[in-house]
Amino acid sequence: MSLLLPETGLLFWMLLAFGVVFFVLAKFGWPVILGMVEERSDFINSSVRVAEEAHRQLENIKATSDNIVAEARKKQLDILQEAAVLKNKMLDDAKAQAVQEADKVARQARQAIQKEKDDALKEIRKEVAALSLGVAEKVLRQKLANEGEEAHLVEKLLDEMEVNN
Repeated sequence: MSLLLPETGLLFWMLLAFGVVFFVLAKFGWPVILGMVEERSDFINSSVRVAEEAHRQLENIKATSDNIVAEARKKQLDILQEAAVLKNKMLDDAKAQAVQEADKVARQARQAIQKEKDDALKEIRKEVAALSLGVAEKVLRQKLANEGEEAHLVEKLLDEMEVNN
């Protein structure tokens, strides 16, 4: 008997023990182990699919949020532009109203000045007329001191009236 060569009986019992262990493992152990491995593999695959779906949804959410932010910025610019246009319009309206008000005040001032001027001219004409009548009266009294000149003046005035008519 050598240490390196086993005997046939030992070899037989070892093969028989190995066969029984192999049979028990093949019948009861390997299916459970393979089932657990497949279950774990399915779990990992489903987790990967869920992670990929979550990643896609996250990308969609990011794209949507980027679109929302871009749209909000665009609306902000539109609102700012509308506000600027409205401000300019209000300033233009205020300027136009101020110009109209200034024109109205100037027109009223011109009318008041014209009225005062007309009133002053009327007053001056009255005074000039009164002075003229006074001067004419004095001149006529001096000239009409004699009767011949008075008749001559009356004839002259009548002739002028006939020519004017």
